[in-house]
Amino acid sequence: MDRRWLCLATLGPIGVAALVYIVIVRGFIEADADHGLAWPILGALPLFVLGIWLLTVTRSLTAVLIALAATAILVGSAYETFLHRNIEIMAEPWFPLFNLIGLTSDAVATSAFLIVFATFPDGVVEHRWQRIAVGFLWVPLLQGPLTLLTTPHVVMSPWIGISGDGIPNPYVVPWLEWAQPIVTVLFFQSWPAVILGLVVLGTRALFGSPEVRRRTRVMAITIAAASAAFAIWPLLPWPEVGQFLVYAVLIAIPIAAVHGIFKYGAFDVPSGDRGRNAARSANLIITVFYAIGVATPAILLAGRLRVVPAVIVTTIVAVVLLPVRTWVQRWIHRRLFGDRDRQLELLGGLGASLEEAGEPGDLLTRLAEAVRDGLGASWVQIRLASTNGTLAASPMGAAGDADPSAEPTLTADLVRGDETLGRIDVGPRHHGDYNDAERMLLRTVAGQAAASVANVRLTAQLAEQLDELTASRERLVAAQDDERRRLERDLHDGIQQNVVAQIAGLRLARNRLQRGELTPEELVELQDQARETLTDLRELAQGIHPPVLSDNGLVAAVESGVARYPIPLTVEADAAVRAERYPDDVETTAYYVVREALANTAKHANATQASVALARDDGHLRIAITDDGCGITGSATDAAASSHGGLANIRDRVAALRGTVSVSPADSSGTGTTVLVDLPVGDRVE
Repeated sequence: MDRRWLCLATLGPIGVAALVYIVIVRGFIEADADHGLAWPILGALPLFVLGIWLLTVTRSLTAVLIALAATAILVGSAYETFLHRNIEIMAEPWFPLFNLIGLTSDAVATSAFLIVFATFPDGVVEHRWQRIAVGFLWVPLLQGPLTLLTTPHVVMSPWIGISGDGIPNPYVVPWLEWAQPIVTVLFFQSWPAVILGLVVLGTRALFGSPEVRRRTRVMAITIAAASAAFAIWPLLPWPEVGQFLVYAVLIAIPIAAVHGIFKYGAFDVPSGDRGRNAARSANLIITVFYAIGVATPAILLAGRLRVVPAVIVTTIVAVVLLPVRTWVQRWIHRRLFGDRDRQLELLGGLGASLEEAGEPGDLLTRLAEAVRDGLGASWVQIRLASTNGTLAASPMGAAGDADPSAEPTLTADLVRGDETLGRIDVGPRHHGDYNDAERMLLRTVAGQAAASVANVRLTAQLAEQLDELTASRERLVAAQDDERRRLERDLHDGIQQNVVAQIAGLRLARNRLQRGELTPEELVELQDQARETLTDLRELAQGIHPPVLSDNGLVAAVESGVARYPIPLTVEADAAVRAERYPDDVETTAYYVVREALANTAKHANATQASVALARDDGHLRIAITDDGCGITGSATDAAASSHGGLANIRDRVAALRGTVSVSPADSSGTGTTVLVDLPVGDRVE
């Protein structure tokens, strides 16, 4: 059987039986004004409930110690109650052995509680001397056996109110009587152990590491207040005030322990189990503490109030404490499950908020603000991912002011299918830490928002592509207009003038023929002029669509200009690429893309050589134009995305066929340029 369940099955029934016995005897059988129920109900019961609850949620040894100490207090109170009701047993010869129950109960409670407080919150201390000191806190357990062996009379707990000086102890060892004063000071009086435990806790809370000081601060303040209350209790002129202070700080100890559980994981309560297990016991704990709070005035003032005033006071206290009980319940549930109302409000309003956003920046800003408000975060940033999966350097949506070097406390990926769209980074909370429910809420919000982010991003991409397509078509129209004007200029300034001159020459030849003055040499000259015009027309037509491209294919057309290129140029293509004919639009686009790229190289690259490689692979024609020149200016991405110049013309032509263009350095040193063009051509027809 698990240790905690064994302890639960043992300590639980013992503590409950002791408490029931005390209440029945003191509250009903021997009910009077001085009933003595304040200590077991207001002092021991809250600690007992805490210890039993901890046994249900953690395997920590500290939980066992708390349950053991609280049970020991109840057993000690039950022993005191039994002794006062059966005072005659003190005359029995076996009474000194029976008295060990009371002494041992007090010692167990003292040692266990001191160890729990000294090692709060996880039962571990940081220094060797502290570990040695914690070991000495078990010494009070020796008080019962040692007093039995060294003291000739019965030593009884000072809390019982009965002296055992007149009761002989037949179990004393005469030659050990000399140690009686030492045993009384070191073992029977608990103050040395109390001081040692407080020193360990105090040094950790005041001089430990920042993390240790932070985790022990609340409990150290509570224990200091409890110690002060016990110290000043006998000195106060109003006993009721002292009682109220003592029981108030005793009730505060379990509250401080619960605070440590939810905030720092005290007593080794796993973070994943805090919500599930604590939720089952939270209402019970709240109910017990509420009942204790309601009963406190009636118990403390029982000797001063009659029945009717006691009922009225109890009713008033119950009504006053009811909002406190409700607040505590909400606080615990917020610590366990987060602020459900705010979370539901976040989830309910998120869809409408995202629907109202039209631009990615607006949508992500709304999302960041919703997450920040829903989780109580100090800041939220949302970064989108590029096509290669890397996150953008700066966020597109943000809420709150974040330190540029700050690391996020929570993150959640925006995932749509198998694609990661971005990430939500969440800073620390304004108060406290995030719990499991809030982490789950962030993942839920990220899942909800991913679809909206994908849709808005797709819309923005389509709008951007539409703008680019419009600009590309405008550039193509402008280029066609420029080409038309160039043809008009060439025809007007060149061929047209030659034709006009030939017409004038023919008119002159006709007139001379009529007069009989025409010579054969004049006709030869006119023939030569006509031949030159024909040559000009062929060159002009070749500039529009070279005949070699139509007759012999793409590779032959590219190779036809090798001899006229100003720097050494090589063309690489295998036999299959040379022999294959491609659709007319593909061949024309590829030819002019190569011409444009080579023209850019000749004008701007200062290259000593260039090459054109053509290959066909998996339904695509791939063309690589490479040179060893000075390289591109700026980044390759900026060059490829330029809206004007030769690369823009190349991109526009290729985009018209749904191809792609990439520009990159030719080698790792950054020199040279490679323009890689990919044109879809479909499957090869065998």
